[in-house]
Amino acid sequence: MSCQFNFSAGPSVLPKEVLLQAQSELINWNATGMSVMEMSHRGKHYLSIYDETEENLRKLFCIPKNYKVLFLQGGAITQNFMVPMNLLNQKSASYIVSGYWSKRTFNDAQVFGNIKLGATSEAEHFLKAPDPKGWVTSETDAYVHFCMNETIHGVEYFEIPKNIAPTLVCDMSSNILSRPLDIDKFGVIYAGAQKNIGPAGVTLVIVRDDLLDFSDKKTPTTFNWKIQSDNKSMINTPTTYSIYMAGLVFKWLLDQGGLQEIEKKNKKKASILYEYIDSTTFYYNNVDINNRSRMNIPFRILNDELTMKFVAEAEAEGLYQLKGHRLVGGLRASIYNAMPIEGVEALITFMEKFKNNNS
Repeated sequence: MSCQFNFSAGPSVLPKEVLLQAQSELINWNATGMSVMEMSHRGKHYLSIYDETEENLRKLFCIPKNYKVLFLQGGAITQNFMVPMNLLNQKSASYIVSGYWSKRTFNDAQVFGNIKLGATSEAEHFLKAPDPKGWVTSETDAYVHFCMNETIHGVEYFEIPKNIAPTLVCDMSSNILSRPLDIDKFGVIYAGAQKNIGPAGVTLVIVRDDLLDFSDKKTPTTFNWKIQSDNKSMINTPTTYSIYMAGLVFKWLLDQGGLQEIEKKNKKKASILYEYIDSTTFYYNNVDINNRSRMNIPFRILNDELTMKFVAEAEAEGLYQLKGHRLVGGLRASIYNAMPIEGVEALITFMEKFKNNNS
């Protein structure tokens, strides 16, 4: 195979154009004689990078003016406690559990107060997402938390839940920027970078500005959204290079035609892979068809004993990171924004060959 493709769930594939630009600018950004890695985060050169990065994100997502954009650290898991520390305000909150990550978020939040289980699909082995019509929440909740896409179980929400009285807080780590969204339907969106934003290191938080006044008094400054917002996410040195790389990805997305165009490509990639899996009895995916993720596609071989052979032979063909998560086994293809359709086509070609050789 002449090309190699990385199907890792994260850190994941980045656009080649972005990597080539970063390479060309690595030791001398914009004729400054400095690498971005060497710049003071408070200097004019880096601040211009930061401002453009935020501006392009706002363009992509059509972020309203009454929302703040934060570039923080600690990964999305850190938001498991930053969300209640900044929003709970001695109230209750309801959590929706649709897979491993949202269950972990729910468990991590328990120590902060009245954290309730609003719905779960664990009894269905996380093969579907709990229908928002069945979510049990209270108008007195400070917020309702859910995860839009579960990377391990391959379960995704495609419609924003309606008629939910409390503020919606959403973990979008693995499908952010994969399609347009009405940001004003959410109070808070957060995401780790290492799927569709850029390399690991920076955590994106988009928060409506009226929600910045409820943090617990014991919240440390670096974990306080309002203090971070007032200080341009620079209470301490931010992840400067990761933010720069995210900015290059945002430019790349705009060059692709924005989120409307990237959604078309994502739909096509996911559609041809699911169609192939469903056309065979050799491979299968049991996720409810209404919740099948476009980003993370888990699948299994009818004969599980062939799984490791599949992984080894796929790597020999230049198809990497197809082993399923250790908690669930099987196989998984993560096809984020930067995965070209040629990668999915190469995977299907290999799957067909492997099926024919092992049936």
